[in-house]
Amino acid sequence: MILNSNMSRNGDGGVNLLSPSALAFVGDTVFDLLVREQLVRQANRPSGKLQTQAARQVCAAAQAEAAHVIEPALDERERAVFLRGRNAHSARIPKNATQADYRLATGLEALFGWLYLRGEDDRLLELFGLICGRASPADGGK
Repeated sequence: MILNSNMSRNGDGGVNLLSPSALAFVGDTVFDLLVREQLVRQANRPSGKLQTQAARQVCAAAQAEAAHVIEPALDERERAVFLRGRNAHSARIPKNATQADYRLATGLEALFGWLYLRGEDDRLLELFGLICGRASPADGGK
């Protein structure tokens, strides 16, 4: 999944110094790509239908639900990154999202961005699997 990252790859390498909004900026795209890949793998559909389904899964409300699903499975470091993202100040909230949902979604995106930049692809896929109902925290994501 990793395209290119000189910032880290298997270590912190400055990733922990990035702002929550920078992590969420990257994480938004990582989450979107995971959703889009899952949809395409499920069935060959017209792009309009794919876009509609993807939009439902990446909106703030859906990401807030996803955050609730994975939160019990987070370790201490992941929880700290998630909370940094969730508690980050935002200049504006989208008109179609509640403030609570938007903050949870930002926390989720910050976590996904952090994991991606650290090169923790297996953990990213494990958490995404929890969100998609393919695994449970009790079985270690397997």
